[in-house]
Amino acid sequence: MADLEKFRAETHKWLSDHAPSSIRGTMLGLGEGNWGGRRATYPNPDMKVWLKVMAERGWTAPEWPTQYGGGGLSKAEAKILREEMAALKLPAPLVGFGLTMIGPTLLEYGTEEQKREHLPKVVRGEIRWCQGYSEPGSGSDLASLQTRAVLQGDHYVINGQKIWTSYANLSDWMFLLVRTDPNASKHEGITFILMDMAAPGVEARPIKLISGSSPFCETFLTDVLVPAKNVVFKVNQGWTVAKALLNHERTMIASAFGGGRRQTIGDFARKYVDFAGASVADAALRQRMAQYEMDNLAFKLTTDRARDAAKAGLPPGPESSMFKIYGTELNQRRQELLLAVAGPQALGWEGPGFEEAELSLTRDWLRSRGNTIEGGTSEIQLNIIAKRVLGLPD
Repeated sequence: MADLEKFRAETHKWLSDHAPSSIRGTMLGLGEGNWGGRRATYPNPDMKVWLKVMAERGWTAPEWPTQYGGGGLSKAEAKILREEMAALKLPAPLVGFGLTMIGPTLLEYGTEEQKREHLPKVVRGEIRWCQGYSEPGSGSDLASLQTRAVLQGDHYVINGQKIWTSYANLSDWMFLLVRTDPNASKHEGITFILMDMAAPGVEARPIKLISGSSPFCETFLTDVLVPAKNVVFKVNQGWTVAKALLNHERTMIASAFGGGRRQTIGDFARKYVDFAGASVADAALRQRMAQYEMDNLAFKLTTDRARDAAKAGLPPGPESSMFKIYGTELNQRRQELLLAVAGPQALGWEGPGFEEAELSLTRDWLRSRGNTIEGGTSEIQLNIIAKRVLGLPD
């Protein structure tokens, strides 16, 4: 315990000494901020400085082993680091799928060569990753994917199409599932492979959604050459890797959409609704707000408990499906509440009479409708819970 208190004091001092003053008090939500990569942009130049100093210490990936650029911290030390950053309201120096999805997967399944090639670049924010799972005919039934990879010499030739590839147009590398044995059963014959998005034959096209914008793309692969050494784990056994990564993804989505927010609904409401003393005057709205805040806190405490359980070294399991369902539904409730609180000020799409934050309210609400679809629909998650958590028969 004394060692942890010493670590806390040293961490607080180091953060205070090295965090640029312009970024203090600008803590962002999960998934918001600097995604890194070859085409990274920094609206605040000091965010680039912040990334550099944190990456040099390995604190962009504090729990990863030091030999791959990580911080080598224990679970307890990493928790203290998060707490001290939150106390100073510091933004994460780096976010993205490299840290939350492919990085942990490579640590578990990658070869030593793959770890040394890719993980340090993730830590330094040099490479931005995207995911190539879903296809036009293979969404919830992902194992029916048809993108083909044929071995020719020491390379695979890949042909097919991926869809809903978030930020593919801005990414440098993709981790994807391909079918390497068309004669195998549906869940077999699938291989997990890493692909450079700059390879000839790769084309990413953004998909515009009803909200007016979208992180999603459709990605076309035409005779793309990928080195065979980029296969992760074993040929035709990619479904094992895919399931592990999906658990990381669902945990990430749940954390991003539910539990812990910078601003409570009550704080937001003070600008728009009448108050009777310290309470919202509208009883029905007050009850909805109170129920949401209690549920949000309960969810946060539950996910915190799951993180503490990970101190034993256990990877995310099927419980990540429970987090994914509840976290995404919680975010949908939040977006609906924000509209109800803002009233007419939530109706703006463009033009005068609305603040910038107000113009995003309806767009954010529209975007939230997809939360219970992406990363595996709620229906799929319920099936996983029924089979793998409750042990129910088919």
